[in-house]
Amino acid sequence: MGEDNYSEVTSRSWFSRIGGAFKGIVIGFVLMAMAGGLLFWNEGRAVERYKTLKEGGGMVQTVSFDTVDPANEGRLVHVPGRVDTESTLFDHELGVQVQAISLIRDVEMYQWQESSRSETKKQFGGGEETVTTFSYAKEWSKRVANSANFKKPAGHTNPTQMTYDSKTFIADDVHLGAFRLPISLVEKIDNASPLTLGAEVKSPEGTQLKIFRNNDGFYIGVDPNVAHIGDLRVHYRVILPADVTLVARQTGASFEPYKTSTGGSIELLQMGIHTAETMFQQAQQTNTVMTWILRAVGALLMALGVNMILAPLVVLASIVPAIGSFTGAGTKLISMLVSGVFSLITISIAWFFYRPLFGGTLIMIALGIVILLCIKFKKNKPEKLPPTLA
Repeated sequence: MGEDNYSEVTSRSWFSRIGGAFKGIVIGFVLMAMAGGLLFWNEGRAVERYKTLKEGGGMVQTVSFDTVDPANEGRLVHVPGRVDTESTLFDHELGVQVQAISLIRDVEMYQWQESSRSETKKQFGGGEETVTTFSYAKEWSKRVANSANFKKPAGHTNPTQMTYDSKTFIADDVHLGAFRLPISLVEKIDNASPLTLGAEVKSPEGTQLKIFRNNDGFYIGVDPNVAHIGDLRVHYRVILPADVTLVARQTGASFEPYKTSTGGSIELLQMGIHTAETMFQQAQQTNTVMTWILRAVGALLMALGVNMILAPLVVLASIVPAIGSFTGAGTKLISMLVSGVFSLITISIAWFFYRPLFGGTLIMIALGIVILLCIKFKKNKPEKLPPTLA
């Protein structure tokens, strides 16, 4: 089968590019401000979470899951045990039922998907020409692709919605021994596994759709052996009783988030049986990973902002394509360096605000990097030639 492609060629003059570049300076400063705010907030969030978990780890008490001790009311408790339920969950639309903690219906639709790739060529005089190729392919997807937004919607029309949507059914009486779990903890149970339907499950009757039954679920379409646009396939996953460990505030015969003196809250659940110490160690590791992810996002936003501020220099130099490419590579390098320094300074100020000693150390490191860059720049400056004798 040949490729289903559509190409579009667009051109921009040097004047159009330089105008857009100067407008982009404003966006660049906005991105830098957003990056600074994100980096500063993230450090505060990380410190608060660290202190919250540190406080919780020092006061948590391990309790048995088979009895509710009123003496532990309001305390932070660590409870290992097995979650279970007597509830039977029903998907009335398709006639599926199972005794489980959660029943998850996954629906995919066969539809057109659009992808694109662009190639830009610089032209002498500062202009540029961009060739964008849009490709279309039929794929199974859980999300409806709005074909009205395709570059070439003709011949690539998708239904606007699915007859059946993905849905999760959750039991309302999930318990851990003598305790009943709130929905916030039930939603943290993530050991879903595929559900194979039994022979007693039949294709729904009384519908105008052709619904075919298979071991994995249902196929909704004209022919299950030949997929057509708009066909659906339905699969099920199920969360069954399992061993878990939770840390939360005991309230009656249930649980809720525990509020610490730092203003944070603790409500943890992990699959399997774990000690309280392991629970808090893993929570601290998760906090560290999240902190570094947000730092990377902040630094990337900062680099994008700086690059947009320097963009007019690239456009000005692009009158000669080779010089423009060289300048573009230089501005990208400068953007990364400036982003690194600015990000480090922002993080340092945040740490200085939340933890003065460590923050001061980071500020000194950032200043050291700036000084080294200045020294290197001076060394690379060409020496002045002596004046010519008359």
